[in-house]
Amino acid sequence: MYKGLIFDMDGTMIDNMMVHHRAWQKKLAELGLEMTIEEVKDQIHGINEEILERLFGDRFTREERRQIAWEKEAAYREIFKPELKLIDGLEIFLDKMKAENMPMAIGTAAPPENAHFVIEELQLQPYFKGIFHAGSVKKGKPDPEIFEKAADSMGLNASDCLIFEDSVTGAEAASRAGAHAIIVTTTHHEEEFARFGHIQKFISDFESFSLMEI
Repeated sequence: MYKGLIFDMDGTMIDNMMVHHRAWQKKLAELGLEMTIEEVKDQIHGINEEILERLFGDRFTREERRQIAWEKEAAYREIFKPELKLIDGLEIFLDKMKAENMPMAIGTAAPPENAHFVIEELQLQPYFKGIFHAGSVKKGKPDPEIFEKAADSMGLNASDCLIFEDSVTGAEAASRAGAHAIIVTTTHHEEEFARFGHIQKFISDFESFSLMEI
């Protein structure tokens, strides 16, 4: 039995990845880089500044990368706020886990302002012992640092925890942390995770999910 649960946020707790992809596509086009949505899905993962450095090399200074990322995220929040809600069944699942005194934490690659936006709007703070975002770590996913910190906030090792993710890089981070994972298929198809042996189940939402199935 798992001693704690760790949740990614974007695409795992809220179904927002297409909004992110569209916002990135628009911002990249403004910067002269035209990409299809499929290309954006393949390339956009991890911390924003790392994404920009990966795509543009040293074209932008660190301050310029921060400004570009801020503009993209501000556009995302404005677009997504009217639609912001938890993935189906998740609120009931969180309530059940809280009632059973299951420790829970968040480990998301989202920038601090986005993480706080979601947590405050949906009043999620009472559920979680620790909330970690891009500003909490030196290395983004697939490095396991964020999951290790999330586990530590619960007094646990990452290998004691079950991690909920939606992305391939997140699944790799969970694997490198020595943890089992549940994949929420909002963003990627099951076959994209074929190389991983630590995935326990694929779910489309939390409507009928139970830890008893694992």
